[in-house]
Amino acid sequence: MVLIYYAGHPDNWETYARLLPPALAEAGVTATLDNVVRDPAAVDYIVYTPDGPLQDFTPFTQTRAVFSLWAGVEKIVGNTSLTQPLCRMVDPGLTQGMTEWVVGHVMRHHLGLDIHITQQDGVWRDDLAPPLATDRNIAILGLGALGAAAGQALAGLGFQVNGWSRSAKQIPGLTCRHGPEGLSRTLALGDILILLLPLTPETTGLINVQTLAQLPKGAVVLNPGRGPMIDDTALLVALDRGHLAQATLDVFATEPLPKDHPYWAHPKVTVTPHIASVTRPETAVRALAQNIARDQAGQPLLHRVDRATGY
Repeated sequence: MVLIYYAGHPDNWETYARLLPPALAEAGVTATLDNVVRDPAAVDYIVYTPDGPLQDFTPFTQTRAVFSLWAGVEKIVGNTSLTQPLCRMVDPGLTQGMTEWVVGHVMRHHLGLDIHITQQDGVWRDDLAPPLATDRNIAILGLGALGAAAGQALAGLGFQVNGWSRSAKQIPGLTCRHGPEGLSRTLALGDILILLLPLTPETTGLINVQTLAQLPKGAVVLNPGRGPMIDDTALLVALDRGHLAQATLDVFATEPLPKDHPYWAHPKVTVTPHIASVTRPETAVRALAQNIARDQAGQPLLHRVDRATGY
C-alpha cells in the first residue's frame, strides 16, 4: 500500500482528496492519501505546494519523490532539507491554459484590438488594417512544455515563431536558437516577445535596458512566465520613450501587485492577476497518478527537476 501525503494548500485538500484516489486507482496504484502525517518515515510520496504546511523534508527519509503542484519550482529548489527527487507539474490543463492566454493576447496586439475597443469616438479609421500573421515575427524565450505548445499554436496560425532556450532544441514549426548569439537574434525578431523561461539566477533581470534595446521599435512584451525576469524600471522607460508599444504582464516580482505600482495606471501596460495558467486539479491528478505509477513500475520519473539548473 502506497502512502501519499498531501502537503498542498489546505483549502484544496477536499478537492484532491476527492479526485486523486480515483485517478490513482485508474492508473493501477493502490494508495492511501492523507493530509496528516503520523509517521513521516512511512510516507512514499508527497504532493506539495510552497504555500502548504511543509517546510522541513528531513523526517521523510523513505519518500521516493516530491510532486509540486506548481509549474515553477523556484520557491522550493533552494530548500536544503529537500533531498528527495522533485518533479514539477506538467499537465494538459496548465499547457492549454497558458496557450490560450498567449494566443489570445498575441492576437489582441497583432490585430490592434485595443484601438477599436477603447477608442469608439466616431472616427472611421480604415487605415488600421493589421498585417497578416505571416508578416509578424514572434519571439518566445523559453521552450519547455509551455513555450513549445504556445509557439506551435502560434505557428499554426501562420506567425513566424522564433524560440530561444538555454540548450539547443528542435521543435516542429519553430525556428529554435540557443546561446548568447541566439538570444540576440531572437530578440531582434521579437515584434511580439513572450517570456516563458523558468526563474533562475541567470534569467532574473534578463529583460533589462540592454535586451529591451535589441527588440524592434514598436515591439510588444508579454510576460506570463516569471515576474523577476523583467527590470520594471527599464521596461517603463522603454514604454515611455516609445521604443516599446505595449506590455501585457501576468506575473510580477511582488504579488499581489501593490496598488501604487506604476503598472496599474500606465496607458501602455495591461495587468492580469497571475491567471495565465493555473493548476487545475481535474487534470493535475491524472499527471500525478501517472508519474507515481511510473515510479512504482521502476520507470524514470517525468519532469524531474535538475537541481543544478533550477528547473
